[in-house]
Amino acid sequence: MADITPAELRQRQQAGETPNLIDVRETWEHEEGRIPGAQNIPLNSLPEKLDDLDEWKNQEVIVHCKGGGRSASAKAFLTQQGFTNVRNLLGGYQAYTAEG
Repeated sequence: MADITPAELRQRQQAGETPNLIDVRETWEHEEGRIPGAQNIPLNSLPEKLDDLDEWKNQEVIVHCKGGGRSASAKAFLTQQGFTNVRNLLGGYQAYTAEG
């Protein structure tokens, strides 16, 4: 699935959508600032949280980090685990907040 731009995510949120959003940054980063509705699962914790995310396997899942690198790894990992519709937030949290 194609990645998502910050503008597209923001538009969807403003339209009342609540996408499945995973913030793969460290907990302290998430506590400093977050995208509304994002669930914080640090990248290194993702393997042990797979069972919690099982219901999302066939739904759209948007992953983000600070700039896009860690979330690209998260997208690849989730796709390998059978998730069918994983999208990376292009530019990550930095790009999302820069547009807001």
